[in-house]
Amino acid sequence: MEFIGDFERLFASSIFPLRIPIFVGLVILTAVIVIAAIRGRWDRVAARHRPATIILIVALVALGFPAAWYLGSPLFLSTTLIEPPVDAALVDTTTETPSPSAGAASAASLAPTDGSPLSTSPRPSSTASVVSVRMGAFHGADDFHFGRGTATLTVLVSGSAVVRFEDFAVRNGPDLYVYLSPSASGYANGVVELGRLKADTGAFNYRVPAGTDVSRVKSVVVWCKQFSVQFAVAPLK
Repeated sequence: MEFIGDFERLFASSIFPLRIPIFVGLVILTAVIVIAAIRGRWDRVAARHRPATIILIVALVALGFPAAWYLGSPLFLSTTLIEPPVDAALVDTTTETPSPSAGAASAASLAPTDGSPLSTSPRPSSTASVVSVRMGAFHGADDFHFGRGTATLTVLVSGSAVVRFEDFAVRNGPDLYVYLSPSASGYANGVVELGRLKADTGAFNYRVPAGTDVSRVKSVVVWCKQFSVQFAVAPLK
């Protein structure tokens, strides 16, 4: 599927900036084709070859519609998710005495995909649990693949880490995932996958997998896995 990614990059860099004159040109071209079809009585040709015409139309619809929906629907479909900020105590495995009433909503927002439980310890001095906080602003890969908002990587005394998206928005697309990258420019060898992008707008959290060397992380990336296209990146400082 690399060729689709190559086409998308060509579209974003060359076609999208010229979308208005291209649209006008396509309208004119369509009008010319319709006029030629009417004058050439293409309908009579289609009527004389009715079985072939029906097969062609069915094939175009059966193959074209699912592909067009998969590639195009994210452009007009949007999802928003707002999760509460995560208390450092909820991901710091060094905290003490569990409390059933402490931050259930925040813990749920960070629930890992493998089903392993998060610590739901009571709220100690949160600042004492934090080793470092690094933040960066999202920007899109180009005019078409826009991105905005901030990503914050919080590292705790225990070695646990959390990534939070705030005021986030990105061009929606198929098969979008979030990665931590060793390059400030975006996706590169050695990335760490955090999971599917939860929503194309909103504020939400990701728990960094245990054992990740966060000192190597230079950016948070939104990447289309299916077609190998970068949508947005937030260099961390």
